[in-house]
Amino acid sequence: MTKQPSILIIYTGGTIGMINDPETGSLAAFDFENISVKVPALKRFGYKLNTISFDKPIDSSNVNPAVWIKLAEIIKENHNKYDGFVILHGTDTMSYSASALSFMLENLHKPVIFTGSQLPIETIRTDGKENLITSIEIAAAKKNDKPVVPEVCIYFENRLYRGNRTRKYNAEHFDAFESPNYPALAKVGIHITYNYDAIHYPRQNKVINIKTNLDTNIGILKLFPGISEEFVTSVLSTKGLKAIVLETFGSGNAPLNKWFILQLKDAIEKKIVILNITQCNAGRVDQGRYETSAELNEIGVIGGGDLTTEAAITKLMFLFGQQLKLSEIKNYLQVSMAGEISFEVNY
Repeated sequence: MTKQPSILIIYTGGTIGMINDPETGSLAAFDFENISVKVPALKRFGYKLNTISFDKPIDSSNVNPAVWIKLAEIIKENHNKYDGFVILHGTDTMSYSASALSFMLENLHKPVIFTGSQLPIETIRTDGKENLITSIEIAAAKKNDKPVVPEVCIYFENRLYRGNRTRKYNAEHFDAFESPNYPALAKVGIHITYNYDAIHYPRQNKVINIKTNLDTNIGILKLFPGISEEFVTSVLSTKGLKAIVLETFGSGNAPLNKWFILQLKDAIEKKIVILNITQCNAGRVDQGRYETSAELNEIGVIGGGDLTTEAAITKLMFLFGQQLKLSEIKNYLQVSMAGEISFEVNY
């Protein structure tokens, strides 16, 4: 007899779980213990579905590393009890959370699927019901008695993406997320079509290892025409700063102003890591391809390849949280740890 799949649904907050409060007229979170009442189709799966809700639902704009740690600990405590996990989360910072969990859940062997919605689940035209139903089906899916997608993913509007490859690009449409530099892990229509070649399958002899130490002394410096020396100075002189994600133009290009290069060089000499990623929606940094990025190579700026901003920030937080040597951190930034980058792939 086939074992009944078991899925743990974790509700953190976000639009998907909001309902209209008849007394106040405002949106309030509903009790996910009664999710089958709102989505009766879930009963037809025949799965064992359990829920955990945060005591106080969090708007995703208020998500911080403490939330990621709480999620990692919930998964650690329940890892052996369930076949997969579905995390309901607000869309605004979902890509950050999925990226962070991809690093924190080392040697993951089970699906962790983030999803949410643009409209509350009780709304007639909601996208929440389909997102939730399909996320649960994907989290429970097995082939040869092994999970089909043992990764941290985002499922939204008929596409399953690797979480640390995503970005929210649309605040209006149901297809709110994209994965510009990596193909979808699955496409959903009448059938769910999995892209098996794109899915990462861990070595079965490795045991999951949950790492929850994170360091938030990280910043972003986005370049723009006319950026001032004073502004760059203020960012790079931030107390306790350990790393900067430098958002450059095109394939990693930056202005050739002498003061700018000297500022970066001085920061690097003070052991601040500078990671170069592109501002473009798609593509990658090819540092040194043009004169305007060659000097960045020379002074020790690290090329970030096709990392998203979300993956770059959370990877730096994770690496600095592990108390590694600076040389080790720089090495890890140039290899793939969880499928987040396309060059020097080192699973």
